[in-house]
Amino acid sequence: MGRKKNNPLLEKIVIQSIAAEGKAIARFNDQVVFVPFVVPGDVVDLQVGKKRKKYMEAKAVHFHEYSTQREIAFCKHYGTCGGCNWQILPYTEQLNYKHQQVIDALTRIGKLEIPEPERILGSASTTQYRNKLEFTFSVHKWLSKKEMELEAKSYNALGFHIPGFFDKIIDVEHCYLQPEPSNEIRLAVRNFALEKGYEFYNQRSNSGFLRNIIIRTSTTGEVMVIVIFGTDQTEAIQEVMKFLLETFGSKITSLQYIINKKVNDSYSDLESVIYSGQDCIYEQMENLKFKIGPKSFYQTNSNQAYQLYLKVRDFADLNGNETVYDLYTGTGTIACFIAGKALKVIGVEYVDDAVKDAKYNAKMNNINNVQFFAGDMKDVLTDDFVLTHGNPNVIITDPPRAGMHPSVVEAIKKCDPEKIVYVSCNPATQARDIDLLKEVYKITKVQPVDMFPHTHHVENIVLLEKR
Repeated sequence: MGRKKNNPLLEKIVIQSIAAEGKAIARFNDQVVFVPFVVPGDVVDLQVGKKRKKYMEAKAVHFHEYSTQREIAFCKHYGTCGGCNWQILPYTEQLNYKHQQVIDALTRIGKLEIPEPERILGSASTTQYRNKLEFTFSVHKWLSKKEMELEAKSYNALGFHIPGFFDKIIDVEHCYLQPEPSNEIRLAVRNFALEKGYEFYNQRSNSGFLRNIIIRTSTTGEVMVIVIFGTDQTEAIQEVMKFLLETFGSKITSLQYIINKKVNDSYSDLESVIYSGQDCIYEQMENLKFKIGPKSFYQTNSNQAYQLYLKVRDFADLNGNETVYDLYTGTGTIACFIAGKALKVIGVEYVDDAVKDAKYNAKMNNINNVQFFAGDMKDVLTDDFVLTHGNPNVIITDPPRAGMHPSVVEAIKKCDPEKIVYVSCNPATQARDIDLLKEVYKITKVQPVDMFPHTHHVENIVLLEKR
């Protein structure tokens, strides 16, 4: 086979390992090659797409040998959808790579000394584990090669964005991520909309009637459906909502809709109208209930969130006399979960609506030793704030993927807690932040947790104690 100078074809390359961001790794002439949709042990021809000084990106165009590790993908949309990209790896191997990913982040990025991490906590369910999915209506359906050959007549789709394309949507036939009635609801709405001739959204012109549908489920069996419309067509909106209510009836606990005429898809600032049922659904964890509204944040894998919180509570090792600060508290789930073991818990969160939910959750569960405050972490954690609420014995912090601002790290150091329990969905930024704390604190425990099977994402809990 020939090679183009600027776009080479690499023949019979052995895939060696998995990279931190989920792609596999091969090597060619001392250069690293990143490749999606292959597993270690595959022998492949690689068509290079990007060539840089230190690395290349390529795709497999021919398989000479399949790895003994490889499994058959269970989803027909594998390789196109962009989700569940590791389903060709046995779950035990997925866990091994994620476990190593945490070690590499802490020791190579953070240059940190760590004890032997506890074995990664795998998810009991590797499919149907998500409690929330958002699907997009579009007139720009992603067409397969076969559909293009057959000159597909319909270009409407309801599903997920194709990676790298803001306007292309794959028309999902079956998704394994969420339990029923998720698939039933999505397919019924799509078919009803096509039958009625309703306009699907156009991401290029930012116009159209049907825009998104969000389905939330809980371990208590409750279901919330939120339909997002791009235009305010009262009669058509009522027809869609009536169809959902009549078709699924008691299966839907909360049926709501939002009208979003904005250019972007965010809806946190928009009114959610209750068409039928409750204004929320509820999640249960031990003896606690948590309210989930249309805009509430809640850990996406409910059952695994419980395992995560158990470890956080275990690492904090509270005896009932401690003041605990729970930073990035969200809707107060961790704060409420540990409150029974602490003297008092102070939750801080920058999203005002989340703080309102946190206060509601505490009141609903008759928890009286928690307080919640809204504001940017670096602005809230002042000397006066600490003087008013007491110096924390333990700080729990669970920041977003970007990690903590350096000024927040400094504020934590100034608070001088005996322990810090750092929960992260990004071990790389976690390692960076802990590097700023290592002169005062040492890592005594590390616990990786898999919240998202068949993806490269991994959660990690680190216990830091004063030297």
